Amino acid sequence: MSETTPASLHPRIREVTERIRERSREPRAAYLEHMSAQADGHPMRKRLSCANLAHGFAASAAPDKQSLKELRWPNLAIVTAYNDMLSAHQPYERFPGLIRAAAREAGATAQVAGGVPAMCDGVTQGQPGMELSLFSRDVIAMSTGVALSHGMFDAALCLGVCDKIVPGLLIGALSFGQLPAVFVPAGPMPSGLPNKEKARIRQLFAEGKVGRDALLESEAGSYHSAGTCTFYGTANSNQMLMEVMGLHLPGSAFVAPNTPLRDALTAAAARRAAQITALGQEYLPLSKVIEERSIVNAIVGLLATGGSTNHTLHLVAMARAAGVLIDWNDFSDLSEVVPLLARIYPNGSADVNHFHAAGGMGFLINELLQAGLMHEDVQTVSGTGLGACALEPWLSSGGLAWREAPAASGDTSILRPAADPFSADGGLKLLRGNIGRAIIKVSAVSSQHRIIEAPARVFDSQEAVLESFQRGELARDVVVVMRFQGPRANGMPELHGLTPALASLQSKGHRVALVTDGRMSGASGAVPAAIHLTPEAAGGGPLGKVRDGDIIRLDSVRGTLEALVPEESWSRRPAAVADLSANAFGMGRELFRAFRMNAAPAEEGGGIC
Repeated sequence: MSETTPASLHPRIREVTERIRERSREPRAAYLEHMSAQADGHPMRKRLSCANLAHGFAASAAPDKQSLKELRWPNLAIVTAYNDMLSAHQPYERFPGLIRAAAREAGATAQVAGGVPAMCDGVTQGQPGMELSLFSRDVIAMSTGVALSHGMFDAALCLGVCDKIVPGLLIGALSFGQLPAVFVPAGPMPSGLPNKEKARIRQLFAEGKVGRDALLESEAGSYHSAGTCTFYGTANSNQMLMEVMGLHLPGSAFVAPNTPLRDALTAAAARRAAQITALGQEYLPLSKVIEERSIVNAIVGLLATGGSTNHTLHLVAMARAAGVLIDWNDFSDLSEVVPLLARIYPNGSADVNHFHAAGGMGFLINELLQAGLMHEDVQTVSGTGLGACALEPWLSSGGLAWREAPAASGDTSILRPAADPFSADGGLKLLRGNIGRAIIKVSAVSSQHRIIEAPARVFDSQEAVLESFQRGELARDVVVVMRFQGPRANGMPELHGLTPALASLQSKGHRVALVTDGRMSGASGAVPAAIHLTPEAAGGGPLGKVRDGDIIRLDSVRGTLEALVPEESWSRRPAAVADLSANAFGMGRELFRAFRMNAAPAEEGGGIC
C-alpha cells in the first residue's frame, strides 16, 4: 500500500485541535490512566479462575477449547447488532462463521461475546417507540460493556451500521480502550427507486393527492433488500466516520453485502484484529486510535460530506467517552473552512452507491489530506497514518488487495475535488440568540431560504403540526416551533415526519422554517431547521417563552436565532410548562424514566453515558 502525502495542516484545523486538546487535558489524562491500569500485556483470561475459564470455553469447538485453555492464542470478541428486522444488520447473520474461520487461519479464536439492541428508526419514525431511539445508544454502550466484561478477550470486532448502534458500540468499547477494536461494516443495499421520486410521492401523500397504496409501493421500492438504506443519513454517516477515524479497514464502508469482496474484507478484519492484540508485536489499543486528532478528522469528514446532524450529538458523546471534550463551536468553526465535496441525497439526487462508484471514501480522504484539512499523523487499525486509508480494496488473482483510489472523480455532480467544491463551507452552522443555541444544516438549503423571518406557530407534538397542516392553517409564511421534544421531555425523537408537510409549504412559495429542541432525521434537507435547541423547553429553556405570533428570525448566514420581542417583555415572560405524562408509558417508555430524568443537554451528547 502506498500512502498519500498530505499538505501542511490548515491553520484552522490546527487551532481547533489545539483548543480541544487544551480543553480535554484533564479528562483525557484520566481516561488514559484508567486504560493503562486495565492493560497488563497478558491475555485477560489469565486473571480468571479455573471455574471462570471453564465456563467461558465450555461450548467452544475442541481445537478452540484447547487454545483457550493454553492461553496461547488471542481470543476475539464479536459484539454484534445482528437482527432480521433491520435491513442494514441482516447480513451480519453470516459474519460470526466468517470471522471464526479467519481467526483460526490467523492463529486466534473468536466468540460472539454478546448482542446489542438495534432498533430501526425507519420503522419507529413518528411512532411512540421513537422516544426510545436516542437512549438506545446508551443501552448499546452498556450492552457492549457487558459483553466485554467477561475478561475473556484480547480484541473486539464490532458489528454495527445504523444510527445509534455504531456510536453506542464505540462508547462501550472505549470503556475497554486497552483492547484493540475493529469495526466491521455490512454494506449498502442496491440502489432502488430514485430518491427524487421517493420524495415526490411523500409530498403528494402529505398533500392528500395520492393514497397509502401508492406511498407504500414507493417506500418498498426504496427500501427493498438486505443492506443499509442508500440515502446519506446517520447510518451511512456512521460508516464514513469509522473510515476517517481509522476504525475500518480502508475502503470497506460502502462495499455491497453478500459479495466476495465484502466477505474477504470481513475475514481480513478478523485477521487484522488478531495481529494488533497485546500478544503480538503490533499492539494498538482503541484508546490510542480515538484521540483529539481523530475526532477532528471525524468532524471534518462529516462537514465535507454534508453528513447527519445527529452527529452533533453522537460525536460529542463518542469523544467524551475517550476523554475528549468537543462542542458546537468546534463544528461551526471547522465548517467555515471545510468545503462541501459530496452531494448525496438529501443534499443531492445520488445515493451512497453512486458516491462509492464516483471515487468514494478513498478519493474523499485523499482530497482532504491534500488540502491540509485532515490530520494524517494518526493511528488507524491498519497501523499507519490516514493516508493509507485513501485506498480502495479489490480482489486480485492473489486475493484481497488494496490499490490507489481514483485520482479524479468519476462524476463531479456527486463528488468533487477540494479545489472545486460544491460550496466553500461545510454547511453546518451554530445559531445563537435569545431562544438558545441550536444547530442548522444548510448544505441542502437554497440561498433564498437561508434567512427566514416569519410569525411563530407553537406546537407541542408532531401530530398537532400535521393536523394544523391538513386544516390549511400553515399555508402562509410561518416558523413552526416544536417544543418539549428534548432528551428530558420525551427522549428527543426525530421529527422526520414533518419534512413532507413543511417541504410542501415551501414548494408553494411560503417562507417556512422549523425551530425545535428535538432532532430531525439524518435525512433532513431543504427546509431550514434550527434543531437540538438547548437549553430544552422541559428544563425551563427560553424556547418555552415563544408564543403564537411572535416574529422569529432565523439567520443561518450570521448564525443567529431570535424571537423579535422587546427585551423587557421577553425577560418577564414566563416559560410554558407542559404536561409530559403522556410520554411516560407505552412502547416501553416507562423503562426509560431514569434516562429522561438524567439526560445530558443536547450539546453534551443528550445521553447518560
